[in-house]
Amino acid sequence: MTTTHFGYQSVDETEKAKHVRGVFDSVAPKYDLMNDLMSMGLHRVWKAFTVQVADLREGSQVLDIAGGTGDLALAFSKKVGKTGRVVHTDINEAMLRTGRDRLLDAGVVLPTLVCDAEKLPFPSNHFDVVSVAFGLRNMTHKDGALAEMNRVLKPGGKLLVLEFSKVAPPLEKVYDWYSFKVLPKLGQLVAGDDSSYRYLAESIRMHPTQEVLKNLMKNNGFGHVDYHNMTGGLVALHVGIKC
Repeated sequence: MTTTHFGYQSVDETEKAKHVRGVFDSVAPKYDLMNDLMSMGLHRVWKAFTVQVADLREGSQVLDIAGGTGDLALAFSKKVGKTGRVVHTDINEAMLRTGRDRLLDAGVVLPTLVCDAEKLPFPSNHFDVVSVAFGLRNMTHKDGALAEMNRVLKPGGKLLVLEFSKVAPPLEKVYDWYSFKVLPKLGQLVAGDDSSYRYLAESIRMHPTQEVLKNLMKNNGFGHVDYHNMTGGLVALHVGIKC
């Protein structure tokens, strides 16, 4: 049996997706509210910066992976215009359904598809931009997922990976206290689920650091990779350009 991590636990790698699906099935109804509470609204700033760096044009073709409740897909759709297209995807049906309903409420109809980032059902050299926000750390084979993202990008296309990362040393103690003491209690109070938010804190610690992820992207077909730390490294936006 080949194992992988699910937070701090070791699980059969064939079972990880099921465990992750259970977490997001549980948190989907309160996901947006909890994002605002957990980050004190900062997730909106992080995502706005990601949209800015995407530098989309009228007619751009965009793939939003792990698009969840659709906030990035909605922002991208405003940039690509009527001649462009944003494909909104997630492996979790409950999250995707929540996102689709949110987009429809905003008067936006986008292609919405349940799919696995490690086996993308799209042709090669197709998209101008691929994004994945707060989803890469949950993927079992990150290298395989990055290789797939590279495959579906056009040459010169851009991958945007927005993810929790390694905080600056002066913030570590406070961040650990907040993550393991406050966050699960907040999850229990608001969403009735402390274990999913404990997994969230653990999964962040198991995710590659900024430099490790940069090298992982380079090893999977991205010729130029840079990253931008935000909020003291709490979050980093990695930008990779396909060779």
